[in-house]
Amino acid sequence: MNTHAQTRVSAYAVVVEDGRMLLARLSDASPVFAPGLWHLPGGGIDPGEQPVQGLARELLEETGRELLDARLLDARSYAVRRGGIDWHLVGLFYAVTLKPGAATVAETDGSTDAARWLPLSELHPSTLSPAAADALRLADGTAVR
Repeated sequence: MNTHAQTRVSAYAVVVEDGRMLLARLSDASPVFAPGLWHLPGGGIDPGEQPVQGLARELLEETGRELLDARLLDARSYAVRRGGIDWHLVGLFYAVTLKPGAATVAETDGSTDAARWLPLSELHPSTLSPAAADALRLADGTAVR
């Protein structure tokens, strides 16, 4: 066990509608997972912030969508090395309901550079962050190739 790893707790939205999953593409500013991968909307919880509050904040920043409801689905742990830093990431996965609207990135210079609805049938684990691949399994185990 690496006792020198940075711990990060993140809340993620698992949103599936009409056979599509809402995902955000990671930018070069992504602290944990590699840029270019499709990832779940959400992110790190600030000190003192409740996970659902952090999820609502991150959803607005990364997708421009407002959180209406969230239900905890699962929690997963990841060990990742990026930029010379060992990360211990704890991801909280939420099934969410969002206010209708277009998916657009609202933050500038953030960890994501695009938000899209992608068909489940076209998603492949090699294009997804480990957390998004796990969410795909949670949403529909048959969709993972």
